[in-house]
Amino acid sequence: MEVTVVGAGVVGTMHAWQAVERGHRVVQIEREAEARGASLRNFGQIWVSGRAGGEELETALRARELWQEVGARVPALGFRANGSLTPVRGPLELGVAEAAVARPDAAARGYKLLTPGEARALNPALRGDFTAALYCERDAAVEPRTAQLALRAELLKHPNYTFLPGREVREVVGAGTVRDDHGDVHQADAVVLATGAWLGGLVRELAGPGLPVRRVRLQMMQTEPLGEPLTTSVADADSFRYYPAYASPALDALNARQPQPDTAATHRMQLLMVQRADGGLTIGDTHEYEHPFAFDTVEAPYEHLTGVVESLLGRPLPRVRRRWAGVYAQCTDPGRVVYRRQVSDGVWLVTGPGGRGMTCSPAIAETTANELGW
Repeated sequence: MEVTVVGAGVVGTMHAWQAVERGHRVVQIEREAEARGASLRNFGQIWVSGRAGGEELETALRARELWQEVGARVPALGFRANGSLTPVRGPLELGVAEAAVARPDAAARGYKLLTPGEARALNPALRGDFTAALYCERDAAVEPRTAQLALRAELLKHPNYTFLPGREVREVVGAGTVRDDHGDVHQADAVVLATGAWLGGLVRELAGPGLPVRRVRLQMMQTEPLGEPLTTSVADADSFRYYPAYASPALDALNARQPQPDTAATHRMQLLMVQRADGGLTIGDTHEYEHPFAFDTVEAPYEHLTGVVESLLGRPLPRVRRRWAGVYAQCTDPGRVVYRRQVSDGVWLVTGPGGRGMTCSPAIAETTANELGW
């Protein structure tokens, strides 16, 4: 079988991986020299802990298995089963953590409620004051800036794989056949459009009006090396307000009686933090939904995040060495993991995983391959 994958972000690259693994010939086409979108501008988290029960959690858990398998074959991914800790303060935040560990799927997530001493034994860098910490054993991480490069380096060892960068697919000219902006025609049995937050142009033409996917903008930053290991990923209790797994009467009480600080509420913020292979910390993030998006970043969210991190670490944050904004595509239906639809004869659009893209991409691609009979 011949497969054309359009887009070289993590979703597209995982589709190429699935096709090559199943013995098919793959041409992967990317507009840029390399992907530069949300697949690089994220935490690199394989984030199981906050996923909604049911399909979303099942997808994340399957993806976690696949990431570990691929990581064993491609060490440059930087896969590590580091787990996560969410320190909580006071009875209201503690109540949400207690409700989480009482979920029927808590064991599948690897939830445990730890004392401060137990949390510090697991992650000694957390020297700040907190009441308890929610641990999720199933969370993991990879290196987002280099993951696609590592996957592609492995794919390029295979004679059935071809990568064509610097080309934009402009037109569907027949069943499973597309033309790029170099005038070259690529014929295949199946075309997967994994174009991320690029929802205009050909995608709009094929999908038609009313595509149930929106674009979301975020701000993040990365520091110089911390100088010590941060052995787990770290979140704050504002993540309870953002992730569906934490919905409960206890969360309702937290929202009603302990609202977010103004900056966090205005920018729809939570803290997520992961240590990179070089020792630096990736820290974020914000969520902006109203178009048009700003072209610049603003400082107030970074100041807020710095204060939250320093209160958990009990020490000053290392110097920030880079800040960035990113945009990802998210299904407007929060219960939908990904938007997958045949949009032309032999052509499928796969988009909209939102902040789940890095986590769920291996399982999303596996499902596509199974449904298309690869």
